[in-house]
Amino acid sequence: MDKPDKNCILFFVKYPEKGQVKTRLSTELNETIAVELYRNFILDLLTMLEKLGAPFQICFSPVDSQGEFMKWLGDDYSYVPQQGEGLGQRMKNALIHAFGQGFRRAVIIGSDSPDLRGNLIHEAFSFLKTHDAVIGPSLDGGYYLIGFNSGSFFPKAFDGIKWSTDTVFRDTISILEKARLRIHKLPEWRDIDTLADLKHLYMRNQDGEFFSSRTMAYIHSKPIMLDYGFPALKTDY
Repeated sequence: MDKPDKNCILFFVKYPEKGQVKTRLSTELNETIAVELYRNFILDLLTMLEKLGAPFQICFSPVDSQGEFMKWLGDDYSYVPQQGEGLGQRMKNALIHAFGQGFRRAVIIGSDSPDLRGNLIHEAFSFLKTHDAVIGPSLDGGYYLIGFNSGSFFPKAFDGIKWSTDTVFRDTISILEKARLRIHKLPEWRDIDTLADLKHLYMRNQDGEFFSSRTMAYIHSKPIMLDYGFPALKTDY
């Protein structure tokens, strides 16, 4: 990856409280478990980001929740409120802010893929040296990462998108291609929005570094997960 001070990761998060996060998962599990899972998603992604070495900013929502985030996560991080009406405007403004600070390359990631691998972010920044934009498609039709160079940033990539639908990635790619941008597509990854997604996360991480994550430990700590069809959980944490 290039010099860390030239790259910036914008980590989009919501404050974990009932009714505001993982609402689809809440209907299949319960609100308490869904919120606690999301808290662990954020913590696991922060662990991954800290290992990368590139500057990152916690782009938080709602705008008045910085105090709560600082009580929870501490004051060592760079906190930036998400500004704007709708997700597209908030992402656009976050990138404008990052480039205004002098970063040459910036990528946005969300908080729905707790096992997202750092090498995908490395790949994104590497290709931004020769490409105008990078994007990582998610299995549900959205994307888990999008990034630009400061000189090729295309704000219209966030306009007119029907967010939270299965056409987000396709529509965004169409906008970027019509603008004749050089695009690098990252490997597909999976957001965790449903119980089926959560089961898939658990099964694909039976080995490897993420097995010892907070998310996996939380799933393991809840015997009730067996009632939701999870396989017998390992006991060697």
